[in-house]
Amino acid sequence: MTDSKEIKLYATYPHPCSYFDDREAKTIFIDPDMSPSPTLYSELSRRGFRRSGSHIYRPDCSRCKECIASRVPVNTFAPSRSQRRTMSRNDDLRSEISPTLSSDAYELYERYINGRHRDGDMFPPSKEQFDSFLGQSNATTVYVHFYEGTKLIAIAVTDVLDDGLSAIYTFYDPDLTRRSLGVYGILWQISYAKSLELPFIYLGYWIRDCQKMSYKIDYRPIELLINSRWVRLN
Repeated sequence: MTDSKEIKLYATYPHPCSYFDDREAKTIFIDPDMSPSPTLYSELSRRGFRRSGSHIYRPDCSRCKECIASRVPVNTFAPSRSQRRTMSRNDDLRSEISPTLSSDAYELYERYINGRHRDGDMFPPSKEQFDSFLGQSNATTVYVHFYEGTKLIAIAVTDVLDDGLSAIYTFYDPDLTRRSLGVYGILWQISYAKSLELPFIYLGYWIRDCQKMSYKIDYRPIELLINSRWVRLN
């Protein structure tokens, strides 16, 4: 295993921030030619790194520290009343875990982006973008397919770490708003991590002042990586 001290890190030039129109962002990422072992990838996750496609990265903005890595301790997680209702509404769904995406995954992704994220970086969707973002899995990746009867309605992409699951992305049928499938995808992964006796689910970056990213603090208790220490909020 490559020691974390030997990893080569690269930095992007400042570029427009995806979350705040008046700010520039900067990102550091590990050597793209490197294939970290599952153990090293888990260590990087504990240090606040995330995976997007084949890149493992972390924000490194000098004037802004809004992006804060977050994780849920699954054994003490206490669902809210609203989250319990979401779990109940989706009791009828069937889940299948696979190392690959189903053949109709892109069609679902395309509908999701067109229906929910027309103002985002991933619009308009394309098969090439989809393959580079979600099709670039590693040895730890699983795809959780959710079915309503025989109809595919959601997919959660997650990486299995040494100490938890890293929730990479969830996309779903944008017409089924009542099911709250984005919330359900996280709740399902919390339950799955607990069944695997893994203590955490990593949710990515919590951004307090960005509505699209602030929801992560709804899962309590939650731990935030602040000044290189995980701090629990109940």
